[in-house]
Amino acid sequence: MSKKMPVLFIGHGSPMNAVLNNSYTESISKLTKNLPRPEAILVISAHWETDGTFITSSDSPEQIYDFYGFPEELYNLKYNPTGSKKYAEMVARELVDSKVMLTEKWGLDHGAWSVLTHMYPKADIPVFQMSLNRLGDEQYHYDLGKKLSKLRDKGILIIGSGDIVHNLRIMDYDMNATPFDWATEFDNYICDAVVNRKHNNIISYQKLGKSAELSVPTKEHYLPLLYIVGLQEDSDEVNYIYKGIQHGSMSMTSIQIG
Repeated sequence: MSKKMPVLFIGHGSPMNAVLNNSYTESISKLTKNLPRPEAILVISAHWETDGTFITSSDSPEQIYDFYGFPEELYNLKYNPTGSKKYAEMVARELVDSKVMLTEKWGLDHGAWSVLTHMYPKADIPVFQMSLNRLGDEQYHYDLGKKLSKLRDKGILIIGSGDIVHNLRIMDYDMNATPFDWATEFDNYICDAVVNRKHNNIISYQKLGKSAELSVPTKEHYLPLLYIVGLQEDSDEVNYIYKGIQHGSMSMTSIQIG
């Protein structure tokens, strides 16, 4: 039997973090030293939205550079793990009642590889992704997260990759800019809800008002968190991998549960 795996929410921020050495990348690099080695990694990324829920089923998923206008070194970064097909099929069987489908029409987007290149730089662990169903509300994503719980006992490391606060419209191009007050307020509010298992506050985040509206102008970067808190069990410890905000409006806060 594999040791029960923790679950992770990783704030991934700008794609540039894939090639930078800063306090955030150092924190996620050190993280794996204290984790059981996974059989495979399932990433729920902000950057794959679909009508319905899909799982990548290619044994050699394509690396997707889903951004433009960045330095060439970012496009030269290669991350090509193999061997995920059997794990993807296992998860699809686990979720058959939820009408989750397999597809080869996606690979690994930067929500996956930009963080995994720091965590598992050898790319020697199979990696596959599950999409965000844009037709589902917050409760849908939270409930689907709960249905992944058995995977923790099967050696699958589940990572939600997004950002608690993600507002590109008013971001500061200085990565180290002072965070907006509303961004700090919302980040702290959600962190408190995770630590104290106030899941309704996370599902119904809009009730915080203006700071929620500014922090989550679109949902895709927030939704991966709902899968991770859906997997939170009463006995799970909660630890911050990293806490901080880049560009004034992009939370890099990353959390380990279990």
